[in-house]
Amino acid sequence: MTVSLAIVGAGSRGTTYAGYAARFPDRARVVAVADPRADHREALADRHAVPAADRYPSWQALAARPRLADAVVVATPDREHAEPVARLAALGYHVLLEKPMAPDEADCEAVVEVAGRTGVLLAVCHVLRYTPYTDTVRDLLAAGAVGEIVGVEHLEPVGWWHFAHSYVRGNWRRADESSSSLLAKCCHDLDWLQYLVADTPTQVSSVGRLNHFHPGNRPPGAADRCVDCRVEPDCPYSATRFYGDCLADPDRHVWPLSVLTRDLTEQGVRRALTDGPYGRCVYAGDNDVVDHQTVTVSFSRGATATLTMSAFTPGGHRRTRIMGTRGHLEGDGERVTHTDFVTGRTRTVEVAASGADAGSGHGGGDHGLMAAFVAAVATGDRSLVRSGPRESLDSHRMVFAAERSRRSGGTPVRLAPPTPPDRRTPAAPANH
Repeated sequence: MTVSLAIVGAGSRGTTYAGYAARFPDRARVVAVADPRADHREALADRHAVPAADRYPSWQALAARPRLADAVVVATPDREHAEPVARLAALGYHVLLEKPMAPDEADCEAVVEVAGRTGVLLAVCHVLRYTPYTDTVRDLLAAGAVGEIVGVEHLEPVGWWHFAHSYVRGNWRRADESSSSLLAKCCHDLDWLQYLVADTPTQVSSVGRLNHFHPGNRPPGAADRCVDCRVEPDCPYSATRFYGDCLADPDRHVWPLSVLTRDLTEQGVRRALTDGPYGRCVYAGDNDVVDHQTVTVSFSRGATATLTMSAFTPGGHRRTRIMGTRGHLEGDGERVTHTDFVTGRTRTVEVAASGADAGSGHGGGDHGLMAAFVAAVATGDRSLVRSGPRESLDSHRMVFAAERSRRSGGTPVRLAPPTPPDRRTPAAPANH
């Protein structure tokens, strides 16, 4: 059975999820694309041989038609999630929604309400739940490798160049235009911590601020754009150097370079850095989101977890330490080291790599998410989806609480009880 997909938002994430259909045409196929940017829309539609009549300049244009696919992938900007979900779910589309659900709690609640009222299957792209690495850690915890969890330390090493690209120069640089950096980058980290600890969070506190990327740290003699700057050669955040290196590396053409320009030539990149936002000095932009933040979560059975998100790291996998009464786990996304307190022995478990799971984005999470969502749509089995609307709402509420705490100087914020479990009947399988 092949599930038909409409892609709303033909940017990096929409293109990634659509790629599942190209790899597994017997499971899924893209039948429509909607995006106001003609170049992005046409490129993705051409890749999947979408008929001209099913290429739409907006999600509204798609929603004006009767339902033409089993499911829709909503990968629009953060502030354009709730409305298309409401309209498309009302038409009967099952929905895969890119995280975050929405930039404020009221719109997140509206998304959950729509899913409940319409009865469609809605999955949120908390891709960390779907990785082979997560399965390995969860299996070790279930087997009693650490006994009772007492504490977790989790680092999201955003990377100095990634933060400059996405959160200083890019689409997520301003909270009023997208969301907080914690919500945009780490809502699925807090979701993942809750998934691992498997307990109810009761209190959240947080500290953090925009430490570095502001005019007060602008070097003497710096220009507004890297292409004109005499101090650029000594700057860690040089757009000229970074995007030049990306141009020389085909693996980085799809991301991050294609975000700058569709003209992947030296001249095309130079024009983008001269005229577009990605060539601006990181100390002379309009960004306002936090570049270093720590969140502490208390759980009902006494465990605590800390998340640190930082721009000032190399890139790479998230790193986690789990401390328990009988053992300790330390993982880096590729392997997990277990120390047994009874025997004193340490062993390392390599995460199994299998087929498409190993090579896809987020350590196999992009593939795992799509495989689960497509299978759930095809069969009507909601249990295949690990990130439904209600559990996703709970993890988003942790982020909103953390931001309230941060803005109040770190004052702890108590959390309301989690939303009741979803007891609806299984989703209707796709029509073929």
